[in-house]
Amino acid sequence: MTDADIARVRAEFVDELASVASESDLQALRDKYLGRKNGLVTGLMKAVATAAPAEKPALGRLANELKQEIEQQLGDRRGALEATKAPVSAVDVTLPGRKPLIGHRHPLTIVREQIETIFTRMGYQVLEGPEIEDDYHNFEALNMPAEHPARDMQDTLYLDGTVPGHPARDRSGKRGPERPATLLRTHTSPMQIRYMESHEPPVRIIVPGKVYRRDDLDLTHSPMFQQVEGLVVGERITLADLKGTLTTFLQELFENRTQVLFRPSFFPYTEPSVEVFIGCVFCNGSGCAICKKTGWLEILGSGMVHPSVFEAVGYDPERYTGFAFGVGIERVALLKYGVDDIRLFYDNDLRFLEQFPL
Repeated sequence: MTDADIARVRAEFVDELASVASESDLQALRDKYLGRKNGLVTGLMKAVATAAPAEKPALGRLANELKQEIEQQLGDRRGALEATKAPVSAVDVTLPGRKPLIGHRHPLTIVREQIETIFTRMGYQVLEGPEIEDDYHNFEALNMPAEHPARDMQDTLYLDGTVPGHPARDRSGKRGPERPATLLRTHTSPMQIRYMESHEPPVRIIVPGKVYRRDDLDLTHSPMFQQVEGLVVGERITLADLKGTLTTFLQELFENRTQVLFRPSFFPYTEPSVEVFIGCVFCNGSGCAICKKTGWLEILGSGMVHPSVFEAVGYDPERYTGFAFGVGIERVALLKYGVDDIRLFYDNDLRFLEQFPL
């Protein structure tokens, strides 16, 4: 190695430094000249050891000076690059705009609001009630005796281990005095009783809210779901009023040409009772596997309020009549949007929820 080799490396470095335009270019240049293994200056420093003894001091001094010069110039160049760098918070107005992410309302919220809007326009009042109920308002006042299947433990979620007709137990397991059973409401009908207890007819209300039952979670069942109960009470209310109201409601909720079918049924708190069906939204009534080839899908239960219910709240059943109905919000959403699994409504998967309108 000679001093000419050192001068050549210095000249090459100066030429390449002039073309550095970024941090990555600067780092690549540093690695090329000052890298510990293959750097050009590192190679010169190693070559000094093999030079003639008389030349070693001078060549070593020149190689060290070159290394210091390169380090100094690399540092100066880094400072110049940082000085010209745009601030992090600066806005480049030439870039295209970014569409902001907009949240989506839950499909069950959309359906609930649609139902509330329809009945509000009909003059109904929207109420809410407690989700923890007592046995009287949830069952007894609705003409369901203690032996009724709806009160079975397989269906109802009782609290504190208290079941109608069974004394409660304390922490040690000993039987205590019997007390009124508390439970998670199985429907929103208890609020109808509570409202009638404190208001005189006429009554025109709907009660949306969560309800709870001992159901296994599967394609069509959930231990927690939402219902909307409706109640109308007044003088000379007839089954024709019920049919006209529910037909109007369903045809506005789905579409004007929706076919509506009323079929006799049984509910303990209505007499007569009717189940309401709509023409299958999947096959347009021609018959498919979903409607079991009938062309009809059950949508809600309803009927004329049983006189015993009026007696429980102090209404005169000889003077007043009324009708009640209940519809599941998840049931409507499944049919309205063509969803085949109720669990999708509770998985909070954005890929599913973003498909619904704002």
